[in-house]
Amino acid sequence: MLRKITTLGLGLVLLAGCGTEGVRETPAGPGDTSPATVEITMAEAQAAFDGLGDLAGALRDQDCAKIEHLTTGVESTIGGRVCAAAREGLAVPGLPAYRDPEFLLPARQDGEGGAWFAVLAKKPKPVYLIFVRADGRWRLDAGPIPVVGKAPEVEGGVEGEVTDASADPDAAVGARLAPTRHVAFLTDPAGVNGKGVSGVRFASGDPMRGLLTELVGAPGRVRPDHLSTDVRIEGPARALALPGGGSLVFHALRVVFAQKPGSGRSSLAHPRYRAADVRAFTGGTPKSVTGSEILVLATKVAKDNTMTTVGMRRVLADLAEGSG
Repeated sequence: MLRKITTLGLGLVLLAGCGTEGVRETPAGPGDTSPATVEITMAEAQAAFDGLGDLAGALRDQDCAKIEHLTTGVESTIGGRVCAAAREGLAVPGLPAYRDPEFLLPARQDGEGGAWFAVLAKKPKPVYLIFVRADGRWRLDAGPIPVVGKAPEVEGGVEGEVTDASADPDAAVGARLAPTRHVAFLTDPAGVNGKGVSGVRFASGDPMRGLLTELVGAPGRVRPDHLSTDVRIEGPARALALPGGGSLVFHALRVVFAQKPGSGRSSLAHPRYRAADVRAFTGGTPKSVTGSEILVLATKVAKDNTMTTVGMRRVLADLAEGSG
């Protein structure tokens, strides 16, 4: 089960200072083979959220070691390379001071490692943030994920209990398959018209429809250069149950663009990425470039498996020499 808690006007504290204080761990009983469980306290969640101020400072100061200390999962994957490139001139947006958070706290999870909770911060603009407990502290795992449209209500009342999708048979399967179904959709050219062979559907106007159109048309836009695209799952998915048997899934994809000069050419005719960004990541001006862009997503999966993008953030995570 999860506890959904809303709080206003949280003060700033350092994430590194929250340590293990406020975490209640219940060991397994004698003869019980099930693992110990952990219950997240409100104080612990509040401290982790407020610690975003410390992460914002590390991003501003290009303190790569501190960014690594405060992040995990997809945000660590993004932050490591982006921070190093920022020191070489890559323009990186700052992290706003988010306010008016609504906490979604998983209760009594199996073991401290991997325990997680979600936050819907409503100001200055609504975003989702996912925190995961790793190496004894809460770290930002995914986010901010800007909300597209209206954030759905999770199962339960504003101050009531809501359910982790993995514990709800009606929601678990759709939640687990959401990342795979995204890959199937984004690698199916026929899906541009809404009737792809993958069978996965997104409504007209959904950001995924626009992204598929972009991927299908990308090779033609850079001719005579050669451009290939690939879509992969990046990291694990986590999900909350929604009323009626659906789920809200937080997950990430890696979109890879590999570009090389056309036959008989020694340089790219239509580079996909700016020369300054390529230099910041690679330190030079390579003839062929592979770019990795990460999509951090919040996806609503209905009981009939219809998917709707609820939140999306797209980040250039790496540029490397070569097109292999």
